[in-house]
Amino acid sequence: MNIVVDTGAWYALADRSDVHHKRAAEFYTSRIDSDRFLTTDLILSETWSLIASHLNRQAAIRFWQAVRESRMTVWSAEAVDLEAAWQILQAFPDQDFSLVDCATFALMERFGVHEAFAFDSHFLVYRFGTNRQKAFRKHP
Repeated sequence: MNIVVDTGAWYALADRSDVHHKRAAEFYTSRIDSDRFLTTDLILSETWSLIASHLNRQAAIRFWQAVRESRMTVWSAEAVDLEAAWQILQAFPDQDFSLVDCATFALMERFGVHEAFAFDSHFLVYRFGTNRQKAFRKHP
């Protein structure tokens, strides 16, 4: 199964004091050999900033090094994804989706990946497909 790793999941893995750390670590280690984890360049950037500001720069460097060594697929948002992200933002005016959220949703739709390793409820709120009847699945 392909699973997109969101910023909150990365942060929970990096910060042992995070309320979600234990669940994140258990999920990640239980699935690392059977599933394919993916992420985006925007998520990496957002995570780097979060880790550097809440933990420290060395922790952010360790995070980036771990992702590099894993040879994980990192999607890059293209113009078509940013336009789709804008359309998502416009279609959900009552939600506080971030640019990273919207671009991630667009990339997930484009690549047909419907699973997310996230603690962000936005993955459960967002709907896509014909008549917006489809939803992503969030783990753990």
